[in-house]
Amino acid sequence: YQGSDVMRLKITNSKNKQHYSIIEDYTNLQGKRTTRVIENLGNLNKLKERFGMNNTLEELHKYINNLKEISKEELINVTFNPNKDIPKNIKRKYNIGYLSLKKIYDDLKISSIYPIKSLLKIKKWNLDIIHTHTEGTMGTYGRLLAKQFNIPVVHTYHTMYEDYIYLITKGHFDKPAKKILQYFTVFYCDKIVSELIVPTKKTYDLFKKKYQIERQINIIPTGIDIERFKKDNYDKKDLLLLRKKYNISKNDFVLLLVSRISEEQKNINFLLKQQEKINKHHKDIKLLVVGDGPDLNKFKQEYKNNKNIIFTGMIPWDEVSKYYQIGNIFVTASKTETQGLTVIEAISSGLPVVCMEDDSFKLAIINEYNGLFFNDEEEYLKNILYLYENRKKYTNMSKQAVNSSEQFSSEMYGKKILEVYNRAIENRKNNIYTKIKNVFRKRCNNGKDNSC
Repeated sequence: YQGSDVMRLKITNSKNKQHYSIIEDYTNLQGKRTTRVIENLGNLNKLKERFGMNNTLEELHKYINNLKEISKEELINVTFNPNKDIPKNIKRKYNIGYLSLKKIYDDLKISSIYPIKSLLKIKKWNLDIIHTHTEGTMGTYGRLLAKQFNIPVVHTYHTMYEDYIYLITKGHFDKPAKKILQYFTVFYCDKIVSELIVPTKKTYDLFKKKYQIERQINIIPTGIDIERFKKDNYDKKDLLLLRKKYNISKNDFVLLLVSRISEEQKNINFLLKQQEKINKHHKDIKLLVVGDGPDLNKFKQEYKNNKNIIFTGMIPWDEVSKYYQIGNIFVTASKTETQGLTVIEAISSGLPVVCMEDDSFKLAIINEYNGLFFNDEEEYLKNILYLYENRKKYTNMSKQAVNSSEQFSSEMYGKKILEVYNRAIENRKNNIYTKIKNVFRKRCNNGKDNSC
């Protein structure tokens, strides 16, 4: 936000209890002075646990200073979805309209490739970096802006499109469609962008081995706010009420899946079919499926008589982290992920992960350390029963899951991304186009030609 001046510790007294939070004073876009909560830290005990028993104030001081440094970086997000929630440290400057193509595929949208109105606004911002996260119309618009204004483009490749192409082609012309897709991906990610980021080794290998791209590729796993998923931040009574809402008893053992409910993409039916086999061994193991999607109603109808399979439907983003706290094991059979953020959220919550053996999960999951891999129905069943029946191993794996999640914090991600940004900016300064442009700009300034 503009005009960020002061960060301070706020102590709120309520019913003889103190609550600590970090507050920022700033000037909003309308020029008014206001405040916002940067982070809720909890009570004094949680504060001490977070920053250490003996040097709480010193560590807190360092933490606030670090936040203050980060807040000086002004991030700008150009989006074409007006309904999307925006994190507090991102400023929405402008929305670009979109056209829905639901008749082709659910949730498919395209924007205008070159909207002049937004172009004129963006020109005034004097951007240092354009960071794109899609190869579609918005990514193309970012590339055109970068070319026109000589701004470096950093691109993150998120989706293994080859795994989804059949959803568009409906089985027709798959091979030529994949060839066209490969050509476009290589053109965009190799020839156009200043820096390329991928979240996993799986995606890295796609570019290096299959597409044979020689350029430097940065492997940076997408970071999350791991504090949101720590059990200490949740009231046990609230969690018991949540379990009660879905008829999950205190002693039930919960397999958790957080996912978009789409069989074509997420292989969800694999897990649903195995639940009956699991319950032949132990009737107190339940599968909790959190999420919405095109196949939700179909699955609810198909498994309506199985009381050990529970569908929650759509859950607001800010409440999803609470559902991890009532799970015991996180499960997924998906084979089309580029990274699998839900797996990282799971280990941050202390849940061992039982997942399909796929390269997308191997950056976060270490077999027999914080999770177990499976390749077929027999291995999946074996892994679930093993963790259920060996509680000492389960407890150790849960602790190791939390420890292994630290590398995926948003702070770690931010540091790595800034390194890539700085390298892209430095390389732009040294390219010949920028040098020639700077020469002409100096001559114009000396001649006092304001049109340059």
